[in-house]
Amino acid sequence: MATPGRPVVSRRELLRRLGIGVAATPVWVASLTALAEQQAHVHPAAVPSVPAANWVPKALDAHQNETVIALSELIIPQTDTPGAKAVLVNRFVDAVLDDADEADARAFRRGLAWIDARSSELFGVAFVRATPEQQTALLTIVSSPANRTLADRDGVEFFGAIKALTIIGYYTSEVGMREELHDDGQIFFASLEGCTHPEHGGNAPAVLPATKKRKS
Repeated sequence: MATPGRPVVSRRELLRRLGIGVAATPVWVASLTALAEQQAHVHPAAVPSVPAANWVPKALDAHQNETVIALSELIIPQTDTPGAKAVLVNRFVDAVLDDADEADARAFRRGLAWIDARSSELFGVAFVRATPEQQTALLTIVSSPANRTLADRDGVEFFGAIKALTIIGYYTSEVGMREELHDDGQIFFASLEGCTHPEHGGNAPAVLPATKKRKS
């Protein structure tokens, strides 16, 4: 329940304050972000309790799904609370892509292919086979919108999409709402006092070697 006297805002407004807005560019990133926000209220339905051995992604192949798991866990890693992998953010991402326009889903899959290609170029292996330090180094390259290097442009755009879907999927899950945002699932307070998560900062790198989730 909300504390008396404290204003509340909608989930859409909170997501905007976390740095996720439908005005993001390019168009396909904005489109996927908007769709994810629309689906956020049915997040539990998007990630049913199906054992990993029995769950099969619809919009992604097995390797792409593993890459999404690795990327999302780097964005929101496990610490004293579960990370994106434990919350099954990958299933939320797959559900969004399954409902998305094919052109938008295809652009996302191109981004996954770019991540693998860049990882192979830099480290000689696909992203999921790179070391944690190598994975972090690559994401640090593409996590800044200020990166105007032509070779990294596709990666920067893709990182905007995977970051948005990861944050929306995580913070609208039961774990994200109750353990991280301390919300009852119905409303959000108008401010997040003392929230210092680096992945929400507009200018701070989204991934650093020592990045840890901290209680807001």
